[in-house]
Formats: sequence, C-alpha cells, structure tokens
Amino acid sequence: LDLEVSGGGLVQPGGSLRLSCSASGFSLDYYAIGWFRQAPGKEREGVSCLTDSGISYYADSVLGRFTITRINDTVYLQMNALKPEDTGVYSCGVRHWYGITAQALCVQGEHGPHYWGQETQVTVSG
Repeated sequence: LDLEVSGGGLVQPGGSLRLSCSASGFSLDYYAIGWFRQAPGKEREGVSCLTDSGISYYADSVLGRFTITRINDTVYLQMNALKPEDTGVYSCGVRHWYGITAQALCVQGEHGPHYWGQETQVTVSG
C-alpha cells in the first residue's frame, strides 16, 4: 500500500498548514486512517484519526485546532492556530477497519497502523 504525503513546512506560531495523504493503488474504503507525529526525543503519537465510516478522534492537544477530513482516497489534516509544540515529523498510517476505532488507532501510536506513508516535517517557529 502506497500513501503519498505532502504539505509540511515552516510556519509561524498562530499560522496554518494543511497536510494531505493520498492512497495510491488502493482505496481507503474499509481502512481507518490517522495522522501521527513525532517530536524530537519523544515517541510517535496519534494526532487525529478517522474511521472509514467517518468517525473522528483528536488528541486533546489538538482538539479545536486541527480538522481531519477525507475526500475520496485522500485524507487531509487542516492545522490551525499552530503552536511551537506542534513541531515534529508527521506521517499518515492506515489499518484495516475491522476491530479498530479511531481512538484506538491514534492511542496506539506507533503500533496502531499497519501501513505507513511518507513523512513530512512541520516546524512552528517564529
């Protein structure tokens, strides 16, 4: 499974970025998908996850600022009101829907997804 990630970059605190994760060669139907990040010296954590039925989950640290959406086989993470602590390497990951909720996919972090997309750096600094 190939997941193509784009959209990272450098932004000032309070700014916005949108990440995208596109499935290539397969459909996201029947998959739960999530966005994960890893800050320097920290473990990878789930930021926001979405089931194939449209149920979403957000980590407390991003609730109200980030929005996950899916259009066909692309999943977006709109990040607003970015903070320096949002800095990290972001990636998307998928897991077959059966037996996994959006919250579980995210909370399991590194062990949630079965397939991973590319990584993109997000740096919030001003």
